[in-house]
Amino acid sequence: MKSFLHGFSHLGTLEEDGPHIISRGEGIYVEDIHGRRFLEGNSGLWNIVAGFDNKDLIEAGCDQLRRLGAYHAFFGRNSEPAVALAERLLEIAPVPMSKVFFANSGSEANDTAVKILWMINHGRGRPERRKIISRELAYHGVTTLTASLTGKDYNRVFGLPIADILFTDCPHHWRDAEAGESEEDYSRRLAGNLERLVQIEDPSTIAGFIAEPVMGAGGVIPPPAGYFAAIQSVLRKYDIPLIADEVVCGLGRTGQLWGSTTYGIKPDIIVTSKCLTAGYFPLSAVIISQEIEAGLIEAATEVEEFPHGFTTGAHPVGCAIALKAVELITEGGLFDNVVKVAPHFQSRLRALSDHPMIGEARGIGLMGALEIVADKIRKTPFPAELDITERIARRALEHGLIIRPLAQAVIFAPPFVITREEIDALFDRVTLTLDDIQSEFASRSAASIA
Repeated sequence: MKSFLHGFSHLGTLEEDGPHIISRGEGIYVEDIHGRRFLEGNSGLWNIVAGFDNKDLIEAGCDQLRRLGAYHAFFGRNSEPAVALAERLLEIAPVPMSKVFFANSGSEANDTAVKILWMINHGRGRPERRKIISRELAYHGVTTLTASLTGKDYNRVFGLPIADILFTDCPHHWRDAEAGESEEDYSRRLAGNLERLVQIEDPSTIAGFIAEPVMGAGGVIPPPAGYFAAIQSVLRKYDIPLIADEVVCGLGRTGQLWGSTTYGIKPDIIVTSKCLTAGYFPLSAVIISQEIEAGLIEAATEVEEFPHGFTTGAHPVGCAIALKAVELITEGGLFDNVVKVAPHFQSRLRALSDHPMIGEARGIGLMGALEIVADKIRKTPFPAELDITERIARRALEHGLIIRPLAQAVIFAPPFVITREEIDALFDRVTLTLDDIQSEFASRSAASIA
């Protein structure tokens, strides 16, 4: 508390309870400095998918440290692991792609993707084509640019978004559909809203559209039926490139190797990070199409280079670890296990929709969310002052479970190594937690009546 500034932490709770220091991990479990063991229901931050003690990843990093512990990718220089990883990502990309650029985080990668579009338009003599369309509740990062793309109210404290950032609808059918409106009709309505936005702003000023296949930090919101087909029809009509933010979904989380495959997305740029190194090293990738590459090469003639990069982007140790992580996912059984256990995960998740406090249980693959409500019929949330999801997350710790509160939802994204039995343990603890909170409120209500 004296030395460390915590990001994305509830400061009131932190001041009251103090920080929670994790000292070791094993499989899907972590242990704190007091010896308490917790099932990690969110893979850390979506990313530690191979478990917390994977020896193959550790050895891959150690081997590379012994060979070439650090280098860069500026001035045409590179390392063998970076080249091999780029080749492998192009092999497994969901659509044909051309080149890969490495950064250190999803934020940096999304920032890079937008800068590429801006540079291409500048090089083509249309510098007015700068506007990027994002979505309400989207999460794309924390740099000044990517925080501006993040459709969260909290970024107003920074004076964001910057100019040229536009927002269209969050595609949450349960929350925002009109009475009796099907998912397909809802998707068409949202596509119509997008087209009107493009027309109002002038298509010649729109540089791109960015979207997560499943909105992660927005609360695990899968798109409604027909959504991306309808959205992409609008984008194609007005020649607007699509950035698929696969930071969370990429490399297996949705039950397909890519969220773009799951939802029929044909992106011009793909960004991925979380699963890329299974959380064992900071690394992200920007994967661009041949058309985007051609535009970038054309634009680079003015300054004779791509004037962008990061000192530790394409770090050889990170790329070596990523090569092993991708191998473990695609050939080592991790993705196979996701496919195997995801139906049971979704079954246990959706069974909780009958709980009195749950308005919606939603998810896909090995990710899900529970929307917490005070009134199921009216979909009324609990009063903000109750901090209901923070309360649920704190109570879950008492049952040996780490889950993440997000606004009025709690979310789950366990490691890919989780077993069917461990899924049962996770949701058994969730049920105990919800029952505890429900009983607590029932007791308070009875006491107030008495």
